[in-house]
Amino acid sequence: MPYVVFALKWRPKNFDEVIGQEHIVSTLKNSLVKNRLAHAYLFCGPRGVGKTSLARILAKSLNCKNGPTLTPCQVCPACVEIAQSRSMDVIEIDGASNRGIDEIRTLRENVKFSPVSGKFKIYIIDEVHMLTPEAFNALLKTLEEPPEFVKFIFATTHPHKVIPTILSRCHRFDFRRIPVMEIIAQLEKIVKEENIAIDKEVLFAIAKSSDGSLRDAESILDQLVSFAKEKVTLKDVISVLGVVEQDALFEITDKIIQKDALAALELFNKIIDEGKDTGVFLSYLIEHFRNLMVAKISRADSRLIDLPQDICERLLKQADAFTLDEIFSTFNVMVNTQETAKRMDSVRIPLEISLVKLAQEKKDSGLKAPVKEARNDPPQTDDPPANNESAAISVTLDEIRNNWQNLIERLKFVKISVATYLNEGNPEKLAGSALTISFAKDSSLHKESLERKENKAIIEKAIAELLNCQLRINFILSKEDAKKQEEQDENNPMIKSVLDAFGGKIVRKS
Repeated sequence: MPYVVFALKWRPKNFDEVIGQEHIVSTLKNSLVKNRLAHAYLFCGPRGVGKTSLARILAKSLNCKNGPTLTPCQVCPACVEIAQSRSMDVIEIDGASNRGIDEIRTLRENVKFSPVSGKFKIYIIDEVHMLTPEAFNALLKTLEEPPEFVKFIFATTHPHKVIPTILSRCHRFDFRRIPVMEIIAQLEKIVKEENIAIDKEVLFAIAKSSDGSLRDAESILDQLVSFAKEKVTLKDVISVLGVVEQDALFEITDKIIQKDALAALELFNKIIDEGKDTGVFLSYLIEHFRNLMVAKISRADSRLIDLPQDICERLLKQADAFTLDEIFSTFNVMVNTQETAKRMDSVRIPLEISLVKLAQEKKDSGLKAPVKEARNDPPQTDDPPANNESAAISVTLDEIRNNWQNLIERLKFVKISVATYLNEGNPEKLAGSALTISFAKDSSLHKESLERKENKAIIEKAIAELLNCQLRINFILSKEDAKKQEEQDENNPMIKSVLDAFGGKIVRKS
């Protein structure tokens, strides 16, 4: 007897065997019981989640000798022929290779003929979004008023590409990605029935790498069983798929917590040497920090984190080492790394830089950087400090101005929009611990954006880390517009000396 791959062997044969689509199964069952079946259905969703399988089950329920029924017998000629894709009354069409108007015209001609042996003539068109606009239009009339014995079931991974006139004539069902735990449960059932020796963590790795597709998970399991000599181990999964195991994500995050940049870099290079895809690793690390955020605010509620309970508990423990602001900041750094990688066409270098940056920065866990002792520097402004700001600080306005571009570069790794807007500002006054940043009067958008609470907090934190000094920032609009401000910059002695030294000039914005 020829070998049958798991994805086909374990394909659901009735409604009760369908995994992860209870909302759709329930509706279709009710429609059968109440005899309220539509003449056209649209099954939408990602690959490998049961769209075509459920279409065949519905077809068997309608054409079974006992049908319409909720439980097809699976043994009558109609059930057997549909399961083997050779029924004369259930026509399966690939929309990608039969997408033209001529194929649809042929379908229209054949629709009027009665079923050969079943009660219904059922057309299952897969990847229906691939039909041409002309083919869709040719189908409209038939779809709107088909013969009473005809049913259409369309399946697609891109419902937005189906024209609205087709959508309006169908009952639409949106299939969901299958949760990791439900995939693991099905894989456990398969390995038990197939008598496969396998480590439990392997099933988790397969489920994670399948991206919600049960068919992909079953195919991966099939491949691993063929690859492994005896027992399937996590090492086999890594060799075949190059996946990143969960322990590696926890370990590299621990290095960030411990501020051990060298260890973080060594661990990352070990992961690369093992053949892992750096882009996949970065995506997994971003997801890991998302899970840390959810664990921190939900106390590792497994309903919000689609992972086994023991991993949820590890996430909660690790999340306690971060503040929410630190998690947000790290998340932003990683997302910016993705964007930089696209521009450089390389993931490794930007990710190495980001890991070292994250593992070297001072960890802000509620402890503020100490304010330096007061110096007898001359005041930087004629404005008197407020009563609650009478303590002098060590930083001067000139030091802030000299480090302004360093501050902008630091902020680019945290939130690019804040860095962009702040780059248009000018440190104007320092009164006590209050720093006033001015913008040209035609830059009110920049000022308003930076005045948001979360953006001010980001800037104040960056200043504290860069200058080791706690400052409050205020934003004002200058009385001058941007053009006049540039003219004033040309006459600024500090700027003029730099221009003279390097033979430069100020380039005005157009």
